[in-house]
Amino acid sequence: MELNLQKFYKACSPSYTLAIANPEDRQYYIDFSPARGGKIVEQLQRTIDLLSPESPTCQLFTGHIGCGKSTELLRLQADLEQAGFHAVYFESSKDLDMADVDITDILLSVARQVSESIEKMKIKLQPTGFKALLKGVADVFQTQIDLKAEAAVPGVGEFNASTEGEFSLSVGIGKITAKAKDAPNLRSELRQYLEPRTNVILDALNKELLEPANRELKRQGKRGLVVIIDNLDRIHLCAKPTGRLQPEYLFVDRGEQLARLNCHVVYTIPLVLIFSNDLGQLTNRFGVDPKVLPMVPVQFRNGSECADGVELLRQMVLARAFPNIEPIERYALIAKLFDAPETLDRLCRVTGGHVRNLLQLLYSCLQREDPPISRETLETVIVQRRHQLTLAIEPDEWELLRQVAATKTVSGETKYQTLLRSLWVFEYRYGEDYWFDINPILADAKELTVDS
Repeated sequence: MELNLQKFYKACSPSYTLAIANPEDRQYYIDFSPARGGKIVEQLQRTIDLLSPESPTCQLFTGHIGCGKSTELLRLQADLEQAGFHAVYFESSKDLDMADVDITDILLSVARQVSESIEKMKIKLQPTGFKALLKGVADVFQTQIDLKAEAAVPGVGEFNASTEGEFSLSVGIGKITAKAKDAPNLRSELRQYLEPRTNVILDALNKELLEPANRELKRQGKRGLVVIIDNLDRIHLCAKPTGRLQPEYLFVDRGEQLARLNCHVVYTIPLVLIFSNDLGQLTNRFGVDPKVLPMVPVQFRNGSECADGVELLRQMVLARAFPNIEPIERYALIAKLFDAPETLDRLCRVTGGHVRNLLQLLYSCLQREDPPISRETLETVIVQRRHQLTLAIEPDEWELLRQVAATKTVSGETKYQTLLRSLWVFEYRYGEDYWFDINPILADAKELTVDS
């Protein structure tokens, strides 16, 4: 079988998130749960589908940026849809400035995305409270913000809010958030108006949107509404005016409000919260422990190879090239991709099981030469990536990395921010064993063995 190089190149793009509901994308999907210490996403689904289908649930999901959370959440959406739920998945970063997020921003984003999804199903609601709120915002902005569905048509100018026509909540909120996202001054004015009305927004969101939508969805034969909010793990670790870091402010200080949505909700949260002194408060606010998606292990704590992890990573690469071939038969085609099977194994091991890192290295190799990719090209790309990572590492941080390599542990919020967020250290889980290890790309750096 011949390799379709352009299709393979596209499938290996690090920015390409698999939409599991799409049959073509589903061919590329590899279930890493046998090597990741359990079926993490299945636990999220089980809670909604089997344990509490009739009562709202609120769950938290986290992991390294780039470890495959979005793919798993899209799989969760597809599986819940198949189970009869109406699942709304969205990337919050498209609505929000991740360096400056407040509770009302998240609530408005949920309202916009849910209302847009419901409107597409021709379900009509009566959000009178929201309509009054948006008109108040329009007055604050001292500008004409069109709240009419017709405004979604390109080329149509701004309409006054009082213009005749059918009110569209999603269009109205979309116009407001678009204006505020890229304009800090407007965003500040918006928050000054909305913050004292947070509970009003929550009540309107529940009573005028989520609860009526749930009832109407069930009347149409659905089992209920699920909202999956991705990319909130990417909010910046900047301090709010109170001095609290943004993750703690949103999910700990204001977590009770986020947990009050009257439908099933899954929030992604920053991994830093797992290492925070506020973890206990976080679990109390939401009533659940966060689910963590770890790396795919390529070796165990003692340094021996994790055959399960390496095998799944091999299949991930081979599936992107030959999705229509049975897994066992793909091994006969390795020569079309690499100069030797050992080159493929080197690629899998050096990434440390970080899915996006694997794709980035493979993508860079394809930019340099056509398959079969040579070991020399792969090593050149690895050296380049190692150089990029080491540029930011200070002498005291090398000492921290040496400690992790020796102890396989990380503790404390400060160390997390330095080591894990920079992708210098990864977390692994296999069976009942939990450990940390340095990014294998750094393993051959001279600074790890030479005192700085």
